[in-house]
Amino acid sequence: MDIVVLSDIHLGTYGCHARELLQYLKSIKPKAVVLNGDIIDIWQFKKRYWPSTHMMVVKHLVGLIAKQVPVYYIPGNHDEMLRRFKDFKLGSLKITNKLSLKINNENVWIFHGDVFDVVMQHSRWLAKLGAIGYDTLILINRFVNFFSEKMGRGKISLSKKVKNSVKSAVKFINNFEDTVCEIAAENKYDYVICGHIHHPEIKTMDTKNGSVVYMNSGDWIENLTALEYNQGAWSIYRYADDLVAQAIDIEKKQHKKDSAKEMMASLMQELNISGNGTLQAGNIEAA
Repeated sequence: MDIVVLSDIHLGTYGCHARELLQYLKSIKPKAVVLNGDIIDIWQFKKRYWPSTHMMVVKHLVGLIAKQVPVYYIPGNHDEMLRRFKDFKLGSLKITNKLSLKINNENVWIFHGDVFDVVMQHSRWLAKLGAIGYDTLILINRFVNFFSEKMGRGKISLSKKVKNSVKSAVKFINNFEDTVCEIAAENKYDYVICGHIHHPEIKTMDTKNGSVVYMNSGDWIENLTALEYNQGAWSIYRYADDLVAQAIDIEKKQHKKDSAKEMMASLMQELNISGNGTLQAGNIEAA
């Protein structure tokens, strides 16, 4: 795999599917990784809730950095405090607010997308309240699905039903996509990649300045999706369709519960690396 783009993982929340993400990460060998925002949910982070699978995801990503795989971290609104570390580099890890790539002579623009969220910009307290409500809805959804599957009816997504049934939510997604593509076309980008709205998508959008391919990596709360670039083409990865990843046993070894100091020491040991990683995946240049 040349590039994998992940966003909206929300580590540290009850809705995060860290186990499934870890299975996916163990099934691929990417030449470059783009973490496009809301990776760790600092808004809702609680010391009392940090399962071992969440730490295993972090350690896997650190392991990629230790192997000199380029990892670009673009903070989102839920991990926005990392934006103050813009341009920070550690080995092959780089924190940046946006990323411009040239892939096979086509310009690709990658950023999280919350900058176009009016609620985020003008009513931050309302956005945080909404995030708490969303996480609560996801938690309730897990209980509903437990009984639904027992009754042989399969899983349902309450959040998707809400989004698809509320006209203002559908309008917000459409406006978001239109705005992103208009600005991308004005700046001569052929592709634009976002996260933020938890709605995986690849489609060509026509604007007054030409067409743009719009892509969204989705999330690891309800959709369990990512964007993959391989053999000259972009595609949406869906965990639900990946029987190989689903079969991976991530608990072959018994993981003891380390203390916070022990886990941090382990991470620092893995990060004791030198050199600067560069994005080299096929005919790709980082601008």
